[in-house]
Amino acid sequence: MDKRIVIADDEPITRMDMKEMLEEEGYNVVAEASDGFDVIELARKHLPDLIIMDIKMPLLDGLNATKIILKEELAGEVILLSAYSDKIFIEKAKEVGAIGYLVKPIDNKSLVATIEVCLSRHKEIKEIKKNVKVLEKKLESRKVIEKAKGILMSKNNISENDAYTYIRDISMKKRTTMEEIARIIIISEEES
Repeated sequence: MDKRIVIADDEPITRMDMKEMLEEEGYNVVAEASDGFDVIELARKHLPDLIIMDIKMPLLDGLNATKIILKEELAGEVILLSAYSDKIFIEKAKEVGAIGYLVKPIDNKSLVATIEVCLSRHKEIKEIKKNVKVLEKKLESRKVIEKAKGILMSKNNISENDAYTYIRDISMKKRTTMEEIARIIIISEEES
């Protein structure tokens, strides 16, 4: 397994035990942190697939560190650890976007199972986000082309199909995208 993991816990023994468990299972523990600020910096440096982080840490707790890490896309996912199984902590973990929640003490079987499920979900989520970005780009392109068609239809008193054909033909002649031609039409109309 080449999954890169960062462990964050203010207890050195917990970090050591977890690192040992993970490395025995073939995971690559790329860094360890003892507080929220350190884990953010290590995430920026290593861009890990997963961070396993204690909720209660000094200086900056795991919840706030998770918010920052996920907002800045510094890691694939975050699993939060806690000695508490109270609903309040679980709700807070969900609110900040953690993909998993483990209650201490952690055993090898539950740790590995949780990691595998979380990494699998991360892969699916990553693919969905990629598809959403592609669709957003297509939608934006479509909006630009529609606006340019509207300008051509109004300015030249032509049909929507003729306006589309005009943009497409120039696009093919100039070997550029229809979106680029549409942007030029829009900009030249705004300046005239």
